[in-house]
Amino acid sequence: MTEEAYEAIARLGTAPLWRYFGNLFNAEPRSRAVPYLWRYPELRPYLLHFADVLSLEEAERRVLMLVNPGLPDPPATTTTLYAGIQVILPGETAQAHRHSAGAFRFIIEGRGAYTTVNGERVHMHPGDLLLTPGWHWHDHAHEGDGPMLWLDGLDFPLVNALEAGFFELFGERTQKAEVPDDISSRQFIHGRLTPAWDPRPGPNSPIGNYPWTETARAFDAIAEDATGSDADGVVLEYTNPWNGGPVMPTIGCRIARLRPGFRGVVRRQTPSTIYHVVRGSGASRVDDQLLEWSEKDVFAVPGWARYQHVNSSTSQDAVLFSYTDAPAITALGLYREEVA
Repeated sequence: MTEEAYEAIARLGTAPLWRYFGNLFNAEPRSRAVPYLWRYPELRPYLLHFADVLSLEEAERRVLMLVNPGLPDPPATTTTLYAGIQVILPGETAQAHRHSAGAFRFIIEGRGAYTTVNGERVHMHPGDLLLTPGWHWHDHAHEGDGPMLWLDGLDFPLVNALEAGFFELFGERTQKAEVPDDISSRQFIHGRLTPAWDPRPGPNSPIGNYPWTETARAFDAIAEDATGSDADGVVLEYTNPWNGGPVMPTIGCRIARLRPGFRGVVRRQTPSTIYHVVRGSGASRVDDQLLEWSEKDVFAVPGWARYQHVNSSTSQDAVLFSYTDAPAITALGLYREEVA
């Protein structure tokens, strides 16, 4: 009779809480994502191969998705974030479109390409951070020499989990420039000085490009005078000049300098983080895995995983760019961290 009762209530669209209680309320977070490292020197030849053998008609955006072994379907890099490495060749363009997901590109190598975002051409240089906030038209073009490669970061795993995603193609392949090139960066990149004639604060940063030249200048200005974070070194946040908050409501971006000999404390936090090695080499222990990274590699730290960064060099800095879902986690009141 009892088993028949279970079958009957299932047909009525119900389930007994007592059979699921332990799975619904865990003692602590259990991520399906695992710590993982993607080595750039291993990926780059394949990117160039597919750029050579696949036309734009066959692969509109030539991207290798960085798929976490714990998140194969649908593919994602952490539970809420995605990373991919994209290549574009001289003379090529990429179809303009827009989507609800917030996105950015961190430039790895190459010269002469640009992204047009809502009518503004934003030029790419290695180390630059270019933003494409949600529902902003964007396309790419390459007018230089040699391949252009960058790290794509998006929050579409989060947006899709919330069933809030929209996508739309632009009426033409590319947008026409409607404002001077790089105007948003030139207006807003000066720190505390912001345009008083354009007071339109919003949830996304108005800056199209956070250039590496300014990032390097900030590190140079700090020099050896700041102690930095015990866990993350001398870490700087890319911020929205309107409110001092993250660049997008769901994605926060940071850049960290690990001095020679840096050995961070062990830390864990509820947000997940994806790292890109801008410069140098080192290692990060993430839970029970040792990820030994070098320049241009990418690695994932799932939420609530213990991590520790180490720069074993005695003479060279290591520089890590990172992005995280911390803004969304914090806005929901779910941020928590522990330091060993």
